[in-house]
Amino acid sequence: MKKLLTLFFTAFALLSFSQDRKEIGNIFIKALLVDQNIEKAHSYFDPSVAGQIPVEQLKAIPQQLQGQIGGLKKILEVNNEGNTYYYYSEFEKEKLDIQLTFSENNKLLGFFLVPHKTFEKRDEKTTLKIKSDAIELNGTLLIPPSNNKKRLVIFVHGSGPHDRDETIGENKPFKDIAEYLLNNGIASYRYDKRTYSSPEAFTEKSTVEEETVNDAVNAALYFKNNADYKGYQIIILGHSQGAYMMPKITEKAQVSKYVFMAGNARPLQDLLVEQYEYLHTMDPAKVPAEAVQEIKKQAAFLNSSQFNLHSPSSELPLGQPAAYWKYLKDYNQLNEVKKIKAPMFFAQGGRDYQVTEKDFSLWKETLKNDKTAVFKFYPELNHLFIAGSGKPSPRDYEAKGRVDEQFLKDLVQFILQ
Repeated sequence: MKKLLTLFFTAFALLSFSQDRKEIGNIFIKALLVDQNIEKAHSYFDPSVAGQIPVEQLKAIPQQLQGQIGGLKKILEVNNEGNTYYYYSEFEKEKLDIQLTFSENNKLLGFFLVPHKTFEKRDEKTTLKIKSDAIELNGTLLIPPSNNKKRLVIFVHGSGPHDRDETIGENKPFKDIAEYLLNNGIASYRYDKRTYSSPEAFTEKSTVEEETVNDAVNAALYFKNNADYKGYQIIILGHSQGAYMMPKITEKAQVSKYVFMAGNARPLQDLLVEQYEYLHTMDPAKVPAEAVQEIKKQAAFLNSSQFNLHSPSSELPLGQPAAYWKYLKDYNQLNEVKKIKAPMFFAQGGRDYQVTEKDFSLWKETLKNDKTAVFKFYPELNHLFIAGSGKPSPRDYEAKGRVDEQFLKDLVQFILQ
């Protein structure tokens, strides 16, 4: 998935208690991104930490955003969950949420740019929070009211800060799948990814274990150890990064079956180079040759003997810290997948330019002697398993669609067999 710019500053603002949080946020955003009154924006940070965020560093943010997503045009709506406010904002090139977190005294604590979060009234009957390490997973549990087949699917997201529906543009693939399963007597649990709901919990020392693996494991263990779900078969469904990390998840949470949707079988850094090259051919203005050369240089450095835990993140792909990449370099999904002793379903779209048929073929070759492994290839489906035509591009994700019914039928058959 394309990299989304994420900014975070821990700070306090010296603001009057009488000011409304929504108003405080509007003033801060206007000062920083519209008026570019950097000194005024900088004055919102507490003196104890303001030195860590020099005015010169703050000055660079509007320019960086201008180059990546264009200038701020308008704020479309403001929503909040507790102390966190989401300013749904239209920039020249795309729409994102400006996420601001406040302290109890109405002082600004955090500043992020994140994918838009849809605020819909959730049915309290389907809401389920599960403790995972130091955070709570906020999720939706769907249980068939009748014809319950006693199967429960846990969803594990792709890369990036995703909500429980894995919302991308107008599309919600996880929600599509969960509702189809429900109509076929299959229960499911999907949760907001921690980099979406609790981004402050992800640090320079965090790896994909904290980002993806642990939460999937803790969700699975919750249902395995809960008497209310005795007799249920638990199935873990991973998409993209969730499928990539599935062999690692199975080490700690052995369940009945596993579903791999568009999981990469090759190293992530190699896929990134391939993706940048492809996107450059599609639109050289958006992905210039310089960006391709830079990702190639970063991937080459990561693959070299020079890389170590002290390597600066600026020299590594996606700007991720060395600890994150070291974990992935030590991980070999093709070796690990051979250890899984349960049925597996591998699904791949032919119009997927992010994870391709090359990866699908590698999984298939690795497991050629495993009679329980099922492999299905869908020529017309993209990375979200939505049908399309023509040369695949990021524009596919902007068009509203639904997860393909043939894939859904095959998925249900695998789960119930």
